[in-house]
Amino acid sequence: MNKFIQSIKNIWSIEDLRNKIIMTLSLMVVYRFAAQVTLPGLDGAAIANAMDSKSGTGGILDIINMFTGGGFSSASVMALGVMPYISASIVVQLMGIAIPYLQKLQKDGESGRKKITQITRWLTIGITLVQGPAYIANLGNIIGIPESAFLMGHGGIFWFTSLILLTTGSVFAMWLGEKITDKGIGNGISLLIMIGIIARFPGSFMLEFAAKVNGSGEGASGGAGGMMMILIEIIVWFIVIMLSVYLVTAIRKVAVQYARKTVAGTVRDVAGARQYIPLKLNSAGVMPIIFAQAIMFVPSAIQNASFSSDGVKAVAGWFSDFNGLGYNLLFAFLIIIFSYFYTAITVKTNEMAASLKRSNGFIPGVRPGKDTDNYLDRILSLITFPGSIFLALLAVLPAFVTMFGVSQGWAMFYGGTSLIIMVGVAIDTIQQINAHLLNRHYDGLMKTGTKRKTGL
Repeated sequence: MNKFIQSIKNIWSIEDLRNKIIMTLSLMVVYRFAAQVTLPGLDGAAIANAMDSKSGTGGILDIINMFTGGGFSSASVMALGVMPYISASIVVQLMGIAIPYLQKLQKDGESGRKKITQITRWLTIGITLVQGPAYIANLGNIIGIPESAFLMGHGGIFWFTSLILLTTGSVFAMWLGEKITDKGIGNGISLLIMIGIIARFPGSFMLEFAAKVNGSGEGASGGAGGMMMILIEIIVWFIVIMLSVYLVTAIRKVAVQYARKTVAGTVRDVAGARQYIPLKLNSAGVMPIIFAQAIMFVPSAIQNASFSSDGVKAVAGWFSDFNGLGYNLLFAFLIIIFSYFYTAITVKTNEMAASLKRSNGFIPGVRPGKDTDNYLDRILSLITFPGSIFLALLAVLPAFVTMFGVSQGWAMFYGGTSLIIMVGVAIDTIQQINAHLLNRHYDGLMKTGTKRKTGL
């Protein structure tokens, strides 16, 4: 504990790092404050009652709320949050595979990155202008708000003001995320998503605590289990977190050697400090889960469609049950498929092989060029399989823990998108803080806090 406290003091003693952390926390507070502002013309008390009746039921509402910190179900001006920006980023990334112009921008360095960012911003506004009217039109169906809660009715004024505010809210969230990335610490968009997820944590845990200890709240069964059950759930939760950390950080090191060359009469090794290529066990991150969830919304839409027959609705209903076997089997299968798909389009082994060849590097026993490309691709395919299985198991874990009496809201923190995002963002932020500490000759955040000897 003393080492940890000393590390915190070291962080606070570095003015640049301290200012970045303060900036990040301040902007996150602004985001959370804006997420509590309800759209004008709606009764806040009626929305709260509708939220209480639908909270913790699983499915699309809880999943989207995880990303917006409850703004979606509270009809906030931040109801769409950063979701349009994420959608735009995914679309631009996928379009980069097929559109030569975007491929050229990706190779143009900083100038190309700025143009891609600008394209993503405009596409974000376009997606918001599509999602916004759909959200406004379905407010009553999505959240269950009674007609009396619409104080201004559904007229043109309500539609116009709500659409403007929803679009402004998404653009403001995008701006906050970019400011955190530029002026703060960590990836801004990811941090905004994480803070929205964490915002639901205390309420979900207290509901679970009340259900197990006091026999009240969601999933109550006369206080079954008591404190012992709460303790077991916390221990299991920590184990799942450690497994998630392993999934995020696990890599396969591919040994690399570099040819020696003579410079000014001396033989010098052009190799850097790192003598291997790190291939991640889960190169796709959380994207396979997001893609799979987008497809898993289709059965629910078919089930609710008026044109569907009874037989089709029955089959769609089997794949729409968040806790059902059919839903989770299909969900896990899609995650495995998308893990391979997203890894293939993001990790380009041919470029790795070309880069090695240009720098006079080679993998021992493997010829440079095409053979190196095939070798790296084979290794990546082999390690992606266990990584995708692990990711699928984490994704469906919330459905399984509910079978043991865990409430739906608390079960969402046992795996899936929310847990992997929190772990990934936390690790990335800690690594950036460590980089600042090491640059100032301090040990890392989780190491001793004494100053390093510089030899000066």
